[in-house]
Amino acid sequence: MDESAALVAELSREGLAELHTHLGGSVDPAVMWTIAHEQGIALPVKDYWDFVELVTVDPRGVKGLPELDAIYKWTELIQSSPLAVERSVHGAIGGAYRTQTITTLELRFNPMKRNRGGEQDLDHIIMAASRGLDKARLEYPKVRAGLILMMDRTFTHEQNAVIVEKAIRYSDRGIVGVDIAGPRPDGGRYPYRQLAPLVETARAAGLGVTIHVGEEGGRHGIEEIGEVVEHLRPERIGHGILAAQDEETMRVLRETETVLEICPSSNLLTGALADEGELKETVRAFADRGVAFTIATDGPEMMQTHLRDELALLLRIGALGRDEAEAVNARGHSAAFVRPRG
Repeated sequence: MDESAALVAELSREGLAELHTHLGGSVDPAVMWTIAHEQGIALPVKDYWDFVELVTVDPRGVKGLPELDAIYKWTELIQSSPLAVERSVHGAIGGAYRTQTITTLELRFNPMKRNRGGEQDLDHIIMAASRGLDKARLEYPKVRAGLILMMDRTFTHEQNAVIVEKAIRYSDRGIVGVDIAGPRPDGGRYPYRQLAPLVETARAAGLGVTIHVGEEGGRHGIEEIGEVVEHLRPERIGHGILAAQDEETMRVLRETETVLEICPSSNLLTGALADEGELKETVRAFADRGVAFTIATDGPEMMQTHLRDELALLLRIGALGRDEAEAVNARGHSAAFVRPRG
């Protein structure tokens, strides 16, 4: 066992923390295959191994986020029923503990992308997710886990308001935060500041706030990070890697103590980061300037990676040292929205 693998194994014994993983990318393809057949979903493939290719990212990567979204459309469709959501949440949490010894886990998903355009009741979808969470927490008492409901950049303000309202309603059933992601309308800048009233409502109700921003878009993406920090004041930011290109943005992140959720392999597979050299430069920029960050997978099954692999990668390429890796994992536990188990 090499030095990086040995350190990751040591961290695992203490328990790992993963705060940025999507439900659609976190369930074993074998489980998804069975769920799809149980629901009679017409898949474009008939063989299991072809299905694995359908719901995972090619190791050579994808052509940006639109191609990744096309993969998510299949996993979201398969998870579009109360039964499917319950089994998916239960399976993702249990799998994370059994394979990676993850003891702090937050799963995020958009319930409106799992109710088949209103065919399924939204409350049933969310309650099913809560049941899956409850079952997993009973089976794995060392794990503290929570759910983050996601708004979407293609949704109307009214649709996103419903998601926030549901997150608040079910905050006593394991919903711990809100987020927003999804394609940008027409590929342009997204007016994040318009979300401020919804975000403030969620925050006032005790929910955590994390925002997908700064993963793509060049200079506009960097400016969006500043807009999000100023107007939405999130505790965490999903990705945010473009901030490494701008000293002022990193200063703002450091002073506001905003925590970035960095997903190394995901960013390499989507082309957000060109190669391991750029990954190292990005992570070192944050580490050297005191910008707080955690490490995550974005979706271990879809990305065909695991949290241990991500940490080992960063250690191997010199993006993190031993003490820094330990600090990053500790920050994952402390920056979680989910409360310590009593």
